[in-house]
Amino acid sequence: MSTLGAIAAPYRRLQKYLNNSFWIMGEKVLGMGLAFVATVVVARYLGPEDFGSLAYALSLAALFAAAGHMGLSGLVVREIVKNEADRGETLGTVALLKLLGMGAGYVVLLIYAATYEGLGSTEFYLIAFAGGALLFRPMDVIDFWFQAFVQARYTAIARISSHLATTAFKLALVFAGSSLVYFATAQILQAALAALLLLVFFWLKAELRIVHWRFSWVRAKELLSQGWLIYLGTIFAVIYLKVDQVMLRWLADTQEVGQYAVAAQISEAWYFVPTAIVASFFPKLIKLREENEALFKYRLQQLFDALLLMGLAVAVVMTMAAPWIISIFFGADYAASASILVIHIWAAIFIFMRAAFSKWILIENVLVFSLITQGLGALANVLLNLALIPAHGGIGAAYATLLSYATASFLALFFYRRTRPVFWQMAWALLSPMRYPVRLARMR
Repeated sequence: MSTLGAIAAPYRRLQKYLNNSFWIMGEKVLGMGLAFVATVVVARYLGPEDFGSLAYALSLAALFAAAGHMGLSGLVVREIVKNEADRGETLGTVALLKLLGMGAGYVVLLIYAATYEGLGSTEFYLIAFAGGALLFRPMDVIDFWFQAFVQARYTAIARISSHLATTAFKLALVFAGSSLVYFATAQILQAALAALLLLVFFWLKAELRIVHWRFSWVRAKELLSQGWLIYLGTIFAVIYLKVDQVMLRWLADTQEVGQYAVAAQISEAWYFVPTAIVASFFPKLIKLREENEALFKYRLQQLFDALLLMGLAVAVVMTMAAPWIISIFFGADYAASASILVIHIWAAIFIFMRAAFSKWILIENVLVFSLITQGLGALANVLLNLALIPAHGGIGAAYATLLSYATASFLALFFYRRTRPVFWQMAWALLSPMRYPVRLARMR
């Protein structure tokens, strides 16, 4: 084989997965760009106080949406890959379970809004409209199908289209001088359009027909018995991702929420990177674990290394650019967001590596560690927020987020025998900024 052929061979073997990653990342990059444009325009138009009210409503909706996640995403992909004969039953069962969960979450959200914000208040309508998107989320099961077959382009096209429509809608609201409540309706538009397009692509591209989806109590019990630990872990994960803005509203004020929300949205926009990469390689990792455990561990270490380096690069660049980004795009009203951002962004290091650890949990079928680690992270975040927000506001919430992610996604792994090898892999990855330059120097 020629030298050029030897170099190209590994790429050809992974081409399908790399192309899939490009579609996922392309959709996320474009979505991030569109969301950033919309956030800049809407935040400047509303001001920190009203933007904080909107962010509070969106955070509450995200918290209650956890009721419909069911902890089934990775399990569904695994079942589709492994059990061809049961695919229709798997999709139908999960779609109905998610609909029941999301519906229940929305009802409880409305009860909370009516009880604590007042029926008919602006906050009530913000929460009601923001939460309305939950009712369209069951169609995410179609995304699981395309993940299993490494066909992310269809999901990407559906979501890009919904992002474009939603961004145009938000800009139109600004130019029309619309009131605050209308901006929450954009969430319903985005979720509904994405769900519709996913249905269309599934109808056109999938071998399985939607009419063959069917619900099975046996399958539901089986999946929930496997996924309930991840389900609770997902709830804890959402808590320490979104509870900071809710607690800022409770312990500070909506203006502080607005300042924090701008920084958090910029920081969290990067979280798609590890998700996109790991989602594309997940089916390959499943097969490697079954066929060659040594190679599986080697590839997992490479994945941790790559995720750490990417997270570190994001943190360093954003730390340097934060004051400039906030000043130019958001203006003087949001000056405090820069100080929050330079703290919050460093959570990316642990979040990036967490993406691979989450898939390791599924592959090794040790779901209890999802619950344990996420629970510790949620508890740490709530306690740290209670301690830090009253005195330090958004800065305190940012430190709480950073420390809780470090606890849940790295430190907690050391204390359990089963996860300790992964802790050492992550620790080794933390040294990769020094390891790789040394390796390159030795090769010269």
